[in-house]
Amino acid sequence: MKTVLVVAAHPDDEILGVGGTVARHAAAGDAVYALILGEGQTSRGARREDTDSAVVDSLHRNTQESADKVGFRKVFFADFPDNRFDGVDLLDIVKAVEKVVEELRPQIIYTHYSGDLNIDHQCTARAVLTATRPIGAYCVEELYAFETLSSTEWAFDYSGQPAFCPNVFVDITDYYDRKEQAMRCYVSELCASPHPRSLEGMDALSKTRGMTAGMARAEAFMLIRKTVRAD
Repeated sequence: MKTVLVVAAHPDDEILGVGGTVARHAAAGDAVYALILGEGQTSRGARREDTDSAVVDSLHRNTQESADKVGFRKVFFADFPDNRFDGVDLLDIVKAVEKVVEELRPQIIYTHYSGDLNIDHQCTARAVLTATRPIGAYCVEELYAFETLSSTEWAFDYSGQPAFCPNVFVDITDYYDRKEQAMRCYVSELCASPHPRSLEGMDALSKTRGMTAGMARAEAFMLIRKTVRAD
């Protein structure tokens, strides 16, 4: 049995990016957990304080409902300010990741692609890379970046950051229904087609990534680092 951790910036990223793979891990008997770093929702008003705490509480309940659909054993919340991670000391985010990594000792971690448009995704990727540097009693054997609809594909950046270029494809054909059920729990986050963060967008991406690798449906990842230790 493997211990798997998904580190996501916002509620719903853990489903959009890796929901099918999580369901596959859980079905195989792996222990899968999520760390959601941002509170969600609070960037939608002029000020963070404008968002009623009940709205955030409702979103977190959606996260728990969603987690049950794909098989997360537990979801940790760090409650950093939504879409304002660049105003938080990176060290604080790193320490939040380190705390959960030290508690769970995961062999596999999935997190955001560092080139995403969303600033919280960028900060999350940097924090995870820092928190999992291979020193001391290092436990992480595999570290992957996932893509997130409405952020990864919108990063039209020509400053030198490479585009998301997956080199690992996971067959989620038998688990896509669970991913869709989980995403339906996020009533405040789903959008109508042709917005990419829609059920139609998620459906299209899973088929596109599947066709790339000769499967009906897949989730695609970039392998950031894999460590193979001596016996």
